[in-house]
Amino acid sequence: MATLDVAQRSSADRGITNLAQALLTLDASGALVVIDFFAKAILDDHGYQVRAGTISVPLVGDVLITDTAAEFCADVAAGLVLIPVAQHISINLAGGTAHEYATKSVATVSSAGTAFVPLPLNSGGPAAASTARVAAAGGVTVTAELATTTVFHWGVGRSAADLAVDGDWQPLRPPVLNGPRCLYTQIAAATTGPSYFAHLDYLEFVSAQLGQ
Repeated sequence: MATLDVAQRSSADRGITNLAQALLTLDASGALVVIDFFAKAILDDHGYQVRAGTISVPLVGDVLITDTAAEFCADVAAGLVLIPVAQHISINLAGGTAHEYATKSVATVSSAGTAFVPLPLNSGGPAAASTARVAAAGGVTVTAELATTTVFHWGVGRSAADLAVDGDWQPLRPPVLNGPRCLYTQIAAATTGPSYFAHLDYLEFVSAQLGQ
């Protein structure tokens, strides 16, 4: 017995082309199913992940956070929108002191670093229109930070290696990053870069899908 069905309506709200038909989700009894925005976006093939390192092969971060240098990033061109959902940084070996981790965004896409093909969060889903880069030791080149143009989204700092902690960012009210835009993360420590593995989950939309 089917657990879900659909219904149609002809009016349109934000995120749906005006006057186009849209589908509502119903359960087997005919009751309306209300789905979390992020879950629905992933079901509709808008979710992607950037990975940096693995448990068995971690990456090593930069020695001090350096302007224009990042560990990984996701880029969207004009006409696309990126919404970060979650990020996790797991420290494998906390070498060095004065640990700093930060996530920021700028209005220019990255210019250098090893390309990474974003992984669909809906397994088997289509390829992303956004692009990404991953490179250890600050190997991803991004636009210089300025207080007037660079948006600071998340950060953590620790004064010594024994105080270094894993980093989680799950924004309650995530930023809506209209392309062109680069969302990037820096991971660094003084004297020795920390060994880590990390991932960034985000949603990707065409601007018109969000009424932009």
